[in-house]
Amino acid sequence: MEQKFKKWFQSEWVWILLIAAVTAISSEIKLSPFSGENFRFGLGSITFLLMLLIRPPKNYLMTGLVAAITVITFRTFIESIFENQSIIDSVIEHYPAGVFYFIYVIGFKLFRLEKYIEQPIRLGILATALEIVSNSIEHFLRILLIPNIEVVVNDWLLLVIVAVFRSFFVVGLYSLVTLTEQKKRLEEQLTVGSGLYLETLYLQKSMNHIEQIMADSYDLYRLLKKEDQELSKRALHIAQEIHEVKKDSQRIYSGLSEIAPLQEQAYYQMTEILHMSIEGNRKYASLLSKDIELQCRAETDFVVKEQMLLMAVINNVIANAVESIPENGSVSLKEREVASNVIFEIQDTGKGIDEEDLALIFEPGYTTKFSDKGVAATGIGLSHVQEAIKLMEGTLEIQSILGVGTTFIITIPKHRIEKRGAI
Repeated sequence: MEQKFKKWFQSEWVWILLIAAVTAISSEIKLSPFSGENFRFGLGSITFLLMLLIRPPKNYLMTGLVAAITVITFRTFIESIFENQSIIDSVIEHYPAGVFYFIYVIGFKLFRLEKYIEQPIRLGILATALEIVSNSIEHFLRILLIPNIEVVVNDWLLLVIVAVFRSFFVVGLYSLVTLTEQKKRLEEQLTVGSGLYLETLYLQKSMNHIEQIMADSYDLYRLLKKEDQELSKRALHIAQEIHEVKKDSQRIYSGLSEIAPLQEQAYYQMTEILHMSIEGNRKYASLLSKDIELQCRAETDFVVKEQMLLMAVINNVIANAVESIPENGSVSLKEREVASNVIFEIQDTGKGIDEEDLALIFEPGYTTKFSDKGVAATGIGLSHVQEAIKLMEGTLEIQSILGVGTTFIITIPKHRIEKRGAI
């Protein structure tokens, strides 16, 4: 049912009819800035431009015709019911408004306004010029309908002011919504990408390890070849199998590198990185059905160059803190600068870590977390964190009291994560 509704809504004809209907209705919410009723300043043109920008129609000519006919029909229907005006007189009175929308959408197509969506100033200027032309034609037609109407220069000046206001209001609103959505998508991509980026680094390290094991296996084969043919064949077979594992790892590494490129294009402020980490883990806590209060306090702010690596570290530690809390509790993230180092302190009110386990928690495969079915977690999260911190020339200190909570203190030289020269 939902898919059928989406398919129906994506239909070109449905969108054209929706544009026409919403425009006709909103055009009745209007002001009359000029003397008399000859020119109407309504919300119709604002709605019309906004919907054209949101989803430009494929058939502009048909959109203009349908919008024009719908506006004239709707206004005629309203007046025939509430004002007892004849249908013919009402159509004649309102056809200039229909002409306005038809001219407007044709101009939208000719000027190709959809090309300038990412250039709001140019888009606003073109939209203003288009509205002035369309309004002038509508006003001229109304003068023809009412020959004795007085044409005042102030009316034309007001027409221009109204056109500027309406056009830039729509462009500003559209740009604001678009930028908000783009920022949201970038934040989501960064959150996912940081995790993949850390996995890529870990895989790269594993590949180097595999390369060394393969070389050692081949050396063993050469040594055994002189003494034991059977064992040498087995050593060679092991080397060949390791080589296949290496090739598979290279293919995986190549794919991950495309998804999470090592060279980052956009840069974020430290406060933005921390905010995204908190918000992402707030959703994670909700997913786990846990009532956890997450707080963040940053004392310094600067542009971060190692954003993927840093966010992966912060995300993993906070996620680990969230997982350590049984049902409800709190996690706090504090950032400060001390002696050219940036210090991150992540404190939770979880179960805590036994003193005997503190030396083991960074070992790959070590875990204290089990699923409802008793299946152990992978235990590679904190080992990833330790490797990433080393890459940034940082250190990690853990303070934990069993039954009270745990504090992770990460210290990283500021020059390793700050993008110098950024404004």
